[in-house]
Amino acid sequence: MAPRVLDDTALDALRSGFDGEVVAPGDPAYEENRTVFNAMIDRRPAVVALCASAGDVASAVGFARERELEIAVRGGGHSVAGTSLTDGGLVVDLRRMHAVVVDPRARTARVGGGALMSHLDRAAQPYDLATTGGRVSTTGVCGFALGGGSGWLERGFGLACDSMAEAELITADGTMVHAAEDENPELFWALHGGGGNFGVVTSLTLRLHPVPRMTAALLLWPPEAGPELVRTYRDFMESAPPEVGGAMLYVTAPPEDFVPPHMVGTMAAATLATFIGQEEPARELIAPLLALSPEGSMIAELPYAELQGMFDAPAGYRNHWSAEYLESLPDEAVERFCARSRAMVVPSPSQQVLFPCGGAMTQGPDDYPLPWRRAAWVAHPFGLWESPADDGRGRQWAHDVREDVKPWSIGAVYLNFIGDEGAGRVIAGFGAHNLSRLARVKTEYDPDNVFRLNHNIEPG
Repeated sequence: MAPRVLDDTALDALRSGFDGEVVAPGDPAYEENRTVFNAMIDRRPAVVALCASAGDVASAVGFARERELEIAVRGGGHSVAGTSLTDGGLVVDLRRMHAVVVDPRARTARVGGGALMSHLDRAAQPYDLATTGGRVSTTGVCGFALGGGSGWLERGFGLACDSMAEAELITADGTMVHAAEDENPELFWALHGGGGNFGVVTSLTLRLHPVPRMTAALLLWPPEAGPELVRTYRDFMESAPPEVGGAMLYVTAPPEDFVPPHMVGTMAAATLATFIGQEEPARELIAPLLALSPEGSMIAELPYAELQGMFDAPAGYRNHWSAEYLESLPDEAVERFCARSRAMVVPSPSQQVLFPCGGAMTQGPDDYPLPWRRAAWVAHPFGLWESPADDGRGRQWAHDVREDVKPWSIGAVYLNFIGDEGAGRVIAGFGAHNLSRLARVKTEYDPDNVFRLNHNIEPG
């Protein structure tokens, strides 16, 4: 479909006084600026506003509203549903606003609206500080935290939003609003899981935690070892201290030195154990896993910022992800989960993952609109493949993983882990009892539902 074309007069009006760059169809930078992480997404905005300041954001929002253009907001561009792009509308692109300012004494970081996890992690690393981040370094910090924020450190320090100290955002009428516990507290509450429904967040201030060193243990087995491995991992995590995180997953074995040649490029059952601390105590803790004699083993101390990049998937793949949050993981659920791995789209970067919950994640505040934080486990099919011919098979596999474990589901879901799965799943993400309160906040700050390309909360 040909993109909507704005005339030069309109574009010149937006460019006037704009600190960043305005890109439209036909400009040399247009194609690269309409590309997002999920290669399935092919949308052609009428204009991309590469904002360099909060003033730019306000100008872009005002411009779009005056001309009745649909608005998409792009931070990291990782939304699997492609909500950071729009056909024929305007993209508020925050990627140039990626500055991170760390205050090591206060243990806080002020994070620009377009910062990625790599920007935050590497800025905090020299001070041996960190906060819960997405499990890849290319995730946008603000969208991640506004959705709740699940990551390797959640059992130790809680979800990312639990460390949110304040936020600044441009609302639908172009106003800059500051939110904290003692200023616009209802909005501040809503930003703990309510996503981008209330405005364009131009900065967050996050509390940081001491993380001088991490230990990561990535262990590989042939796929037929999966059921015994999952049962052992389940029992191990049920008694593990909160400093331990990680995942059990089926994945294509990478061409690394620690992987036996016969496993490279084939499906493997694996565990990743993460530990906030040094290698020696980590090895003692993971002894039950090592007793299963993994065929591939990598155990190392490393900075948190490096751990964050271990599972980065290259851009350019077609994506489909989903999740089911579970109250328990009995043997029958283990068998079903492991059997479904045979339907994965491999060889590829696809992963079929079980994440353990618990610790500070489960014990965090009851009040936020995050009904999924009380789960014990998460089943997360994370599909990436190259050929459009695999689209149907990839989507079906993700759906079937969920269906297999649904008997143990709590019914709630982390919306950052899913795409557009219908209104019922949006309700499951916020919790029915929270929706009316969220809708009142939406009505106050975005009564016309300008910011609707998200897991949407309708006003009132």
